[in-house]
Formats: sequence, C-alpha cells, structure tokens
Amino acid sequence: MIRRRLAAAGALVAAVALVLSGCANQGGGEQQGGGPAAGAPSQPTDAVLPAGNGQGRCAPGTSIAYTGTIAGQNAALGIAIVNAVQLAVDQHNAANPNCQVTLVRADTGGTPDTAVGPVTAVINNPQVLGIVGLPFSGESRAVGPALNAAGLVNITPSATNPALSTNGWTNFFRGLGNDAVQGPAIARYIQTRLNAQNVCVIKDDSDYGIGLAQQVTQALGPAASCQADVRTNQREFSAVIGQVQQANPQAIFYSGYYQEASPLVQQLRDAGVQTPFIGPDGVKDEQFVVNAAGAANGALLSCPCVPQEGFTDFTNAYRQAFGVAPQTYSAEGYDATTILLQGIDRGAADRAALLNFVRSYNGQGLTKRFQWSPTGELTQTPVYMYRVDGNQIVTDSQI
Repeated sequence: MIRRRLAAAGALVAAVALVLSGCANQGGGEQQGGGPAAGAPSQPTDAVLPAGNGQGRCAPGTSIAYTGTIAGQNAALGIAIVNAVQLAVDQHNAANPNCQVTLVRADTGGTPDTAVGPVTAVINNPQVLGIVGLPFSGESRAVGPALNAAGLVNITPSATNPALSTNGWTNFFRGLGNDAVQGPAIARYIQTRLNAQNVCVIKDDSDYGIGLAQQVTQALGPAASCQADVRTNQREFSAVIGQVQQANPQAIFYSGYYQEASPLVQQLRDAGVQTPFIGPDGVKDEQFVVNAAGAANGALLSCPCVPQEGFTDFTNAYRQAFGVAPQTYSAEGYDATTILLQGIDRGAADRAALLNFVRSYNGQGLTKRFQWSPTGELTQTPVYMYRVDGNQIVTDSQI
C-alpha cells in the first residue's frame, strides 16, 4: 500500500504551491528521458481547483467520503484515487480556515459482497454529505439502490459499466466516459491502427469485464472471431492460451483487471504468443507492468482517463504528498472531490443541497468539462490509448 510520506506541513506547502500557480497554463508533461509527453493536454487555464476562493464556510464536522477499495482486490487502482481525494481535501482546508472538511475513508474491498457494510456505515453517518466512489462497476451496482435511497450524491471517478446510469438513480454521476464510449473506440483502434481483422476477446467474470467485452465484441463484429473466459483470482491460463493459439488472432483484447492480466500476458509470451495485447483501464496500472515481469512491454492500454503529465502543479503536489506520481484516475478523483468541495463552500449544508448542486454543475476541471445529463452521464467523454514502454506506461494517443 502507498502510504503518505509527509506530515501536515508538507501537505500545506504542496497546497499553497498549487493555489499560487494553479491558473497558469502548463506545458506538456514528461516521458522517459525528459521529453514532452505526446498527446498529453496542458492544464486548462479555467480549471476549478479545490482551494476555491478561500472564503468557504461550513459547520464543524462537515465530511465527504471516499468509498472504494484501499486494501482489497486491485487495490492499487483505489489507492490512486483516494490519495488524490485526500490531496484535494488537504488543499481545500489549507486555503479555507472557516471550512475544514473531514475525509472519511471506507474500504469496500472492491467487490459487491464486501462493499455493503462499509457503504452502509457511510450512509448512517449524517455528517457525510457526498462520496467519491465507488471505483468498480460491480460494487457500484450492489450498493447503488441504498445510496440513492439515502439521497447521498455519488460521483464515481472510474466505474464504466453503461447500465449503472439506467437504473433510475438520481444521485449517481459518472466522472468519465462509460464503456459504450470506450468499447467502440477500442474496436476502431484495433481495426484501423493495428489493422487487425481477427481478434480474440478474453473477458473476466466481473460486471466491468463482461460489460466492456460485450461493447468491444459488438463493435468488432465478425472480426471478434475468438472468445475466451477467465475467473477472478485465476492464475493458470493454459486452456485460454490453447484457444488463442488455435485461433491465431492478429490482436488480443483482454477485458478485466490487472490482477489477472499480468499472469495472463506473461504466460502468453512464455508460450510464444507475441500477438499484440490490448487491455482497458482496469489493466492500466503500474502493478500490471511490475507483476508481468517484463512481459507487458509493448502492451496497449485504453482508458477514458486523461493523461496527467501536463497537469504539472497537480502532479508535483501529488508526488510531494505521496512519494509517487499520480496514477490511473487520480486526476478524475481529484476533479470529483473538487466539485463536492465547491458545493460545500457555496453553502450546501446537507445531502439534498449538495446533490442539487452537482445536478446543475457546469465547470471546467483538470480532465474535462463537468456537466451531466439527467442520468448522470457526462457531455464530454475523451478516451486515450496508452502503451507500456519498458517499465513505464506512456501516452500513445487520443482515440
């Protein structure tokens, strides 16, 4: 687990640095070797930041919550988000002495079964006015009805299953494009950029993996000529590799998380399968590269997350606070937290008021402009492709 390495004074320094320079339009970030990051956007000059105008006022004990995995399955994805949430809260509190917001952390474990208890505890805490989470689609589906009944505004920075916004929930907002956007973008990239017309689609058994695989398969049409399945926590893939070898595809798309993707790609390469390997946002984590022990080099990873290299102030503050660079969905988590804090600063003192604030929100974040449809879907939904270059994940292009 990533742990915070600086005391409150260090967080304050990072907060002040971001407040002072946040309005500057930053240049591109850096890739390995110190060059500019191709395709990474600069920080928007009008991006709303957590500090706001420093005039926020709120009641003592006012809280927001991060609900999601911290130590459970695929925890690295959750840690990247909760760290960014904490950074936003720290920066807000440093700039707003009359509004000190508390962050409640609720570790859901990342699965539908383990999420219910922690989320129920958050619902029963009247000081929590809104939540950033849940990161994964399966747990989001499991606790969505309870959150909706409680009127607790819920901004997910990373759950992508399209069905989540079709349940009639009035409290659910997605901080990124869903898989009905990502899936066709992946299929177009595979067919036009890789020129692959024979694709093997492998999916895990999660809501996320099943839903995204369906979108990609539908978009590929007849090109999705090979289908294979894996299980959560599976570590041995000889049967799947046999299917792939028999199909002899021009590309492999894996729909799932890095926990299974790492040993899968390692065993594929060990078996002599050098076919291009494409994974989605659930795989786009440094742990995928580390756990694959060199076999991930050259893998392509799609994500409805915006490259963070150009958000220089945010990246520097995150690195100072946590000792590492921000990871997948850190910036989206930061933006989601900023919106909740803006609502509190503007007088939203209860759950209903904060929910109404988010419903009518229209503002620029680091990653995109945030304005939602009545079902909680964004009007701007960029998707990017990344690639593994040695031991790093770097930006490839917007797709």
